[in-house]
Amino acid sequence: MFNSCGPGERSGKAIFQEDSKEWFQEGRAGWKFDDDQFIGTSLGGSGFAMTFKKYQNFTLSLEFYPDAGINSGVFVRCKNKDISNTDCYEMNIWDYHPDQESRTGSIVTRAKPLANVETIGRWNSYKISCEGNHIRTWINGKLTADIYDDDLSEGYIGLQAAEHGRIKFRNVKIKEL
Repeated sequence: MFNSCGPGERSGKAIFQEDSKEWFQEGRAGWKFDDDQFIGTSLGGSGFAMTFKKYQNFTLSLEFYPDAGINSGVFVRCKNKDISNTDCYEMNIWDYHPDQESRTGSIVTRAKPLANVETIGRWNSYKISCEGNHIRTWINGKLTADIYDDDLSEGYIGLQAAEHGRIKFRNVKIKEL
């Protein structure tokens, strides 16, 4: 069952569209479109779909459907196109992370999840709000992270596919503030 982010959260500009020249692939994952879904597949290693544009203050909303073996995430305010979780805010999608403080809903290395959410094998919503130094995330309407952090004020946005498996995204939209 899909739970939306809330009324009006579907507004914004669609990003990661099939015919768009506003994103590129980086790393060791394949990305393809199938109907309204943007699918990342990894056979080991890590790969990203990245925006060419840097974003500062925004609300990002999307839906995701993870396979059990996938390590995925949404990376925001990435300083460089070479991704690391120290130069980006990594909103994790990995229910079975070996360190449960970095599981789905966490901001890796910065905030453990405020709520335990189970996301494997179904469609889920992710809402990410970046306003100044205040960063908040919700999965299926539950607040999962709420931090104040001055490290990164703007940057690229990336979707990750890593480890083994597949991640599906759809309705990826951004509303700049």
